Amino acid sequence: MRLAAALLSAALVAVPLAAPVAQARSAPESFADLAAQLLPAVVNIQTSQTAVARGPDRGGPEMPQFPPGSPFEEFFRDFLERNRPGPRQGQPGPQAPRRQQSLGSGFIIDPSGIVVTNNHVIGDADEISVVLQDNTTLKATLVGRDQRTDLAVLKVESPEPLVAVKWGNSDNIRVGDWVLAIGNPFGLGGSVTAGIVSARGRNINQGPYDDFIQTDAAINRGNSGGPLFNMAGEIVGINTAIYSPSGGSIGIGFSIPANLAQNVVAQLREFGRTRRGWLGVRIQQVTDELAESVGLPEARGAMIAGVNEDGPADKAQMRNGDIVLRFNNQDVKEMRILPRIVAETPIGHEVPVVVWRDGKEVTLNATVGELPDDQQLASTTPGPSQDGGRITDVPALGLKIAPLANELREKFQIDEDKQGVVITDVAAGSSAADRGVRPGDLIVEVQQETVSTPADVTERIERSRRQGRRSVLMLIEGQGGQRWVPLPLTPPQGGPQRQPG
Repeated sequence: MRLAAALLSAALVAVPLAAPVAQARSAPESFADLAAQLLPAVVNIQTSQTAVARGPDRGGPEMPQFPPGSPFEEFFRDFLERNRPGPRQGQPGPQAPRRQQSLGSGFIIDPSGIVVTNNHVIGDADEISVVLQDNTTLKATLVGRDQRTDLAVLKVESPEPLVAVKWGNSDNIRVGDWVLAIGNPFGLGGSVTAGIVSARGRNINQGPYDDFIQTDAAINRGNSGGPLFNMAGEIVGINTAIYSPSGGSIGIGFSIPANLAQNVVAQLREFGRTRRGWLGVRIQQVTDELAESVGLPEARGAMIAGVNEDGPADKAQMRNGDIVLRFNNQDVKEMRILPRIVAETPIGHEVPVVVWRDGKEVTLNATVGELPDDQQLASTTPGPSQDGGRITDVPALGLKIAPLANELREKFQIDEDKQGVVITDVAAGSSAADRGVRPGDLIVEVQQETVSTPADVTERIERSRRQGRRSVLMLIEGQGGQRWVPLPLTPPQGGPQRQPG
C-alpha cells in the first residue's frame, strides 16, 4: 500500500500542470443604460463658411453630356442659365458667394460649456454651432486649435449647466476591451456603436505624434471629433479617422488616445495654443545593423543624427551618434516614441536622459525647452582636410573617397562650411547604393569619430574589422542633411588601394 501511494504521488508530481486558461468576459446584455448616461454630453458640430462660387468661365459647374438633340440638353441649359447669378447677356459676371456647410461631432468636458472636437471638423469655418441632444443650438467660439494632433476646443454659453463627461486613462485599455463610440455619422444625430479595441499605438502617418487607438466600432463620416468610451463611461479616445476604400465603415477606425488629448486640451484652454516640450535633436530609427555597429545588444531607442546649437540637448552635452534609450524615466522603444514623450514633458523641467555612448549607458540631465515655430538643425563642422586630392578605393564598402579639395567642392556643389571626406563613386548594387549613398555625399564621422581624410576612414574601418564588427557606422551628409548609415563590411580583398586623382 505504501509503495502504491508513493508511486501515485510520484506520478502526480511528474504530470505537468495545465496552463491557466484566460476567461473572456461576456459582452454586456445591453449598452442602453450607458448610452443614456453619455448621449446628453455628445454634441453635433455644424459649421459654415463663405466660398466664392466659380462661374463657367472659371471652371464652374458644367452641363452633363447628352446625345445630340436630346431633350435633356435643352432642359439643363435652361435650368443652369436661369439659376446663374449675374447678367444674362454676353459674358456671365462673377457668381455671388455661397455658404458651405459641414457636420461633425464633439463632446462636453465642462458644464460651463467647454466642447472638444477635431480641428479638421471646424476647418476655416466662419460660424460654428453646437447642437445638443435635445436639438438646442448654441453658437460656439473657438478657444484654441492644434493642427499637429488635430484637436480643437470650443466654448458655448448656456443658461444652465451642461451635462459633461470625464476623461479616462487611455493607457489602461487593452486590445480586446469593449468600447462605445457616439457621434453624428452622415448628419444623422446621436448614434451609438460598440466594438472592441483592435490595436494600440497605430502610426497612420498623420503627424509626428501618431499613437492611435484602432477600433472596430463603426465610425463613419461625421463621427470625427466624437468620443470613444470605456465601459465605465470615461473618454478613452477621440474618433478621428477611418480606413475605408468606399468612404463607409469597414471596421477600421482610429482614435486619439485620451491621455494625449487631455494634455493638449488643457493647454489650449489655458494658453489658446499648445506649448510643447523640445529637446533640439534630429533623430532616426535604430536598425539591427545600427545597433550592431555600436555594440547595442538590441535595436531600440532613437539615434541622434543632429543637435541644435545652444538647444536643450546641446546644453545637456548630448551629441551626434548617441542613442536615447530612456527619457524622463520612460523607455524609448523606438524612434517615434521620443517626440511624443518630449512634447508631453513640462517646459523648464530637468529630466534624466539615458543614452548609449561608447558601448555603455550614460545618464545626462536635460532641461526641456519650448518647441519653437522655426527650427534649424546644427551642422557638424570637423577640422579641415589634409590630403593631397588622391582618390582612395574602399572595396569593403563599395566606395571611392577623396579629400574635400576645391575642385571637388565645385564639382559636387558642396558649400564652403561643409567638412569631411567626399564620396566620389558608389559601386552599383553595393549596400551603400542600396542605402541611398550617392557621389557627392560627405562622410562626416565613422564609428562616431570625426574624419577629415580618407586615411581616417580606412583606419576606422580596419579597426572595426579587428573588433569583429559586421558593419561600420557612418554619419553621411547629403542634400537632405545628415543621417547615420550602417554599411556591412565585406571580406578584405588586398586592402585599400590608392589611385591617382
